[in-house]
Amino acid sequence: MGVLRMTTNLQTATLAGGCFWCIEAAFNQLQGIESAVSGYMGGTKETADYKTVCSGETDHAEVVQLTFDPELISYREVLEIFFALHDPTQLNRQGNDIGRQYRSAIFFHNEEQQQAANAIISEINDDKIWPDPVVTEVAAAIEFFGGEEYHQGYFNNNPENQYCQAVVSPKLLKFKQTFASKLK
Repeated sequence: MGVLRMTTNLQTATLAGGCFWCIEAAFNQLQGIESAVSGYMGGTKETADYKTVCSGETDHAEVVQLTFDPELISYREVLEIFFALHDPTQLNRQGNDIGRQYRSAIFFHNEEQQQAANAIISEINDDKIWPDPVVTEVAAAIEFFGGEEYHQGYFNNNPENQYCQAVVSPKLLKFKQTFASKLK
């Protein structure tokens, strides 16, 4: 029988790395992640819906808001996984998903998160992990708007979807191989 843990020290991280379906599907598989919710950040409540955000006429980014247990997964590890899941050198896009809503961004919730985000970006650039510099935006978290219900668990609920087959599945396969020891 497993050990029952009562954690009250949960933290929040909000990340934008292109389409939220892939980011959410990956993080929901990790030990220490209590929840990963697809949604929007950066715009107003009135324009926080999928159709309007996809128009590119809002300042929203598609984000995933994580609730995590720092005793099981550190914020640094969350960021390392985030940077492995997308190309942080593409400005306002991820592959064929083009527009500011698909930007790479870390929305920090406190000063420690801001410092950690800036530090890891500097390390990635200094180590030349990518041939081009990281363009990930680091900004203070503002109001999070949860995405429509059909976006939650989208990949798991729609594995036959063409986008999921072509884009999400290959990313998740690589993710599972790279982070096998951290999976639930």
